[in-house]
Amino acid sequence: MKKSKYLRGEGLALLIALVVGFVAFYVFLPPISLQSREFYFFAILLIGVWFLARIPVVSSYVEEKGMQGKKKKLYSFFPLLIAALLVVLLVLFSILSLKIFNASRYSSLLRVEEGSFTQDIPQITYDQIPMLDTESAQRLGDRKMGELAATNNEEQKSLVSQFEVSDDYIQINYQNRPMRVTQLEYASFFKWLTNRKEGLPGYIMIDMVTQETQLVRLEQGMKYSPSEYFGRNIERYMRFRYPTMLLGEPSLEVDDDGTPYFVAPRLKNRIGMLGGTDVVGAVFVNAITGGHTYYDLADVPSWADHICPADLLVEQYDYYGAYNDGFFNAYIGQRGVTRTTEDYNYIAMNDDVFVYTGVTSVSSDQSNIGFLLCNQRTKEAKFYPVSGATEQSAQSSAQGAVEDLGYTATFPILLNINNQPTYFMSLKDSSGLVKMYAMVNVANYQRVAVGDTVAECEKKYTQTMQADSSYVPQETQQASGSIEEIRSAVVGGYTWYYFKIIGYPQYFAMSVEQNTSLPVLNTGDSVTITYDSQAVDGVAKALDVTRNPAS
Repeated sequence: MKKSKYLRGEGLALLIALVVGFVAFYVFLPPISLQSREFYFFAILLIGVWFLARIPVVSSYVEEKGMQGKKKKLYSFFPLLIAALLVVLLVLFSILSLKIFNASRYSSLLRVEEGSFTQDIPQITYDQIPMLDTESAQRLGDRKMGELAATNNEEQKSLVSQFEVSDDYIQINYQNRPMRVTQLEYASFFKWLTNRKEGLPGYIMIDMVTQETQLVRLEQGMKYSPSEYFGRNIERYMRFRYPTMLLGEPSLEVDDDGTPYFVAPRLKNRIGMLGGTDVVGAVFVNAITGGHTYYDLADVPSWADHICPADLLVEQYDYYGAYNDGFFNAYIGQRGVTRTTEDYNYIAMNDDVFVYTGVTSVSSDQSNIGFLLCNQRTKEAKFYPVSGATEQSAQSSAQGAVEDLGYTATFPILLNINNQPTYFMSLKDSSGLVKMYAMVNVANYQRVAVGDTVAECEKKYTQTMQADSSYVPQETQQASGSIEEIRSAVVGGYTWYYFKIIGYPQYFAMSVEQNTSLPVLNTGDSVTITYDSQAVDGVAKALDVTRNPAS
């Protein structure tokens, strides 16, 4: 076999492997990095194709040269030796990444500080409470498209026939309002062929408080998105521009001017090449122009919210709670071992979005020892030692309050209502429509209030908490003067006294169970009252009533 023919054969085998490799890379989009398990499988696939493609030329060359023994095997199976080396590296890196050898490093992936609930989490009123979960947002988005289809506007009808609404509703903070946003999608491959030149005409944005749903129309269409094909598919577009980066799933974000971007977190394994996945930055792609920029985590623009994936943050806290005192303690002694509860939700606060989840001891699933808030942009994490009911217990309590109606409660979000940690939930019927709302006190899940509106629910909840003798408000005031008017009523099985003091506009209320001297008070008596500064419908709860000596 002539040397030139042999070289052409080897070159052809290598070319075949490269062609197959390019097709595989185009389809599967593995990062070219030793920190990615996908890369090892991708490389082994290429080597396997190379090995098979060179069999004919190798057989002829070996026979012609009369190769025997080790020399023949080495020459024939050289590609497989490279593949075996990659397998060895994969196994070695996997072993070096095991938690049993790196417990302290896993526990330090997330830096957790202790926070103060009343100082860090601002109080919220009913007109600021986000009411939508993903399912409800999907229904509103579909309804919006249905409204467009029912109009007499031919342009809008055409839009509905060509595009669908994606189910990927991402919670963001847009101009300091909690929003859910999602992109339109091409209804089919053939609709993509028809409309690809103009791109997607807009995106759906839903106000989570007012439930106002709008289709934001763009002057120029979005030409880079998950529903694009070939080179404009957002994952493929990012991969070809950042081939060595480990990238998370891109999500839609909107800047303060309403410009849509797809943002993918850049991931890095910090432990043994293949363990301890962490977020170190993010890639931003303008969905209209395709302009792209990479930012380190500390430099991410403040309008971006969804940088650190919620699942990753929860996983890192579970490492922190499990391995803080070593690997074996996590499974044998379990001294001080904690874990997150079964699910999580989001809280919009201070123009950022935080992942919220409860924290419980591994030895108990009946109560939380606190909860965790993680900033999805900065990765700042704080633990709040507020013990109380689990989210599942709160859901059961809320459902029990409307048991006759058969409503189901959504996974709660955590709110600060009158400086009380409070679970808030929507109550849905069997068709998934929101019918009522519920608030449950974290410390005592038997303190529950439901209402047809959020305002009614908050009002009932505040009244319920004020009727609790163990209720201690964060802010109190004092009033002194003569009683102008006094009345009594039985409310919820308790006898309450309502009285006005000359010079004060509100009524003060206190139950006789808290102060047995109330029945002897009369108009004209001089009293000093310590009361909750938060009044409900002009009535403030009295915490202490002292009858002043006659002057």
